[in-house]
Amino acid sequence: MRRRPGAGFRGAGQAGPPAGPQGDAPTRRRLLGAALAALSAPPAVRAEEPITLGLTPVFLDSDLALLNAIEGDLSNRLGVAVTLVKRRTYQEILAMLLAGQVTAAWICGFPFVRFRRQLSLLAVPVYKGAPLYEAYFIAASEVPGAELVDFRGRTHAFSDPDSNSGWLVTRHLLAGLGTTPDGFFGRTFFTYGHRNVVRAEAAGLADCGSVDGYVWDVLAEREPALAGKTRTVFRSAPMGFPPIACLSTRRSTRPVAALGAALTGLSGDAAGRRILDLLRLDGFVGADPGLYDSIADRFRSLPS
Repeated sequence: MRRRPGAGFRGAGQAGPPAGPQGDAPTRRRLLGAALAALSAPPAVRAEEPITLGLTPVFLDSDLALLNAIEGDLSNRLGVAVTLVKRRTYQEILAMLLAGQVTAAWICGFPFVRFRRQLSLLAVPVYKGAPLYEAYFIAASEVPGAELVDFRGRTHAFSDPDSNSGWLVTRHLLAGLGTTPDGFFGRTFFTYGHRNVVRAEAAGLADCGSVDGYVWDVLAEREPALAGKTRTVFRSAPMGFPPIACLSTRRSTRPVAALGAALTGLSGDAAGRRILDLLRLDGFVGADPGLYDSIADRFRSLPS
């Protein structure tokens, strides 16, 4: 039986539970329990060698002041040089992480579940009180439509083929309708950045797109003229926030342990809270891999 169009998302103008962590209470409690149960920040230790932290291309890519502030704060906390490593695609950063070329990386829940045997969670961001976020299906302001089926034949912008919110969620919904992105949309393309999806719609290059809801929310605050050229059509149920991960074989090494302690300790002092404020996050916590079970289920359910 085909799934109701838009199932798994909440319509922006439809009745139902509010978006975000205040939504489905049982789901939120289950995810919070998986993330926070019996876990605490690792003891504070100092790194003994320089640290590299890989970043996927999210909204902060263009914010040099923010990147410099993060590098400076973490370097001061750890007593070693901390370098943020950026690449154009998720795949490039993931390859560096799996090859041991970076100490850790801020990746997406989708590649984490695909490589769960090789990776361990180091820290998970807390956003609006929970380690959760949503995927948004957005449209250019002048393009009509209130649910997925209304966008058949349109031009759709995806963020990245390794992104949960920027590809997998919409791909899964279309599979529930018995179709694929190429079979449903008139044209699709990847922008390799959630901010770029918004830019593509604002420039008239795409009618609709799939993005990280956290990124869109921050853009709506920081760049209202840009985000204001798009609108949220519907939102997914809450999912585990994109984590910072490391190789499992290095989880107990001093540099990795030190980085984890520094991240989870950011909310404990004024300097750290300044960084969190720039990121629009509440903090970082330890988490159980079960936080990403819904993403794993979505991936496993796709036709082979």
